[in-house]
Amino acid sequence: MKKVLFIGLVFPESVSTAAGSRMMQLLTLFKQYRYALFFAGTAPENTHSDNLEALGVNKTIIALNNSSFDDFIVKLQPDVVVFDRFISEEQFGWRVAEHCPKALRILDTEDLHCLRKVRHQAIKHHKAFEMKNLLGADIAKREIASIYRCDLSLIISTYEMKLLMGIFRLAPSLLYHLPFLLDNLQDKEAQNFIPFEKRQHFMSIGNFLHAPNVDAVLYLKRVIWPLIHKQLPASQLHIYGAYCTQQIRGLHNEKEGFFVNGFVKDA
Repeated sequence: MKKVLFIGLVFPESVSTAAGSRMMQLLTLFKQYRYALFFAGTAPENTHSDNLEALGVNKTIIALNNSSFDDFIVKLQPDVVVFDRFISEEQFGWRVAEHCPKALRILDTEDLHCLRKVRHQAIKHHKAFEMKNLLGADIAKREIASIYRCDLSLIISTYEMKLLMGIFRLAPSLLYHLPFLLDNLQDKEAQNFIPFEKRQHFMSIGNFLHAPNVDAVLYLKRVIWPLIHKQLPASQLHIYGAYCTQQIRGLHNEKEGFFVNGFVKDA
């Protein structure tokens, strides 16, 4: 049986992060192709971590900058290694290449972290996002270098595909567009949905460890929601997301129809 090793900074948390959902989808995909599953994480699990054992995943904790990883991967000899982001590849990719040179190395970019970071800096300094800032960013150079070191990189959005091939001039053979792996909606399921005209209120969801989600809620509160609430005074906006900060909880205002609910187990 072929073996696939996933290397992550954290263990998947599909109930609290989109990245965790993505990782569980990839693990399930490899299981369908009859791979033996292994997941190595650099941080311990927490209460939000997925039950990997139920999927048949073998788990282990690995240390950064430690030769113990060399011993681990030499013994395991995986056929495929999947990195959960470019930072994981920076830390462990060279060790994989040295000790398992025949292993296929795949980078799951999740989001392009360089694009996320440069956009965040633009927002932080009240400036418009400009492509020249992305091209000159050190984090972009690091992430593109990581893509070049891997055999294949999984890209989640069409915009990022166009950006990598058009602006960074990456060869299409290095990239594979793989959106979220969701089941097709069945007609029977759709029939159980509440009709649009009978629905009410608004909602936003996203974990608050992700800076763009924090910025989005702040912008909703300060700019967008007042305009909507003025036109629809009986409407409510419900905010959901794990790792809710005091800053976000402080936005809760029932008189304004702005409800901060935080984490929910099943969205």
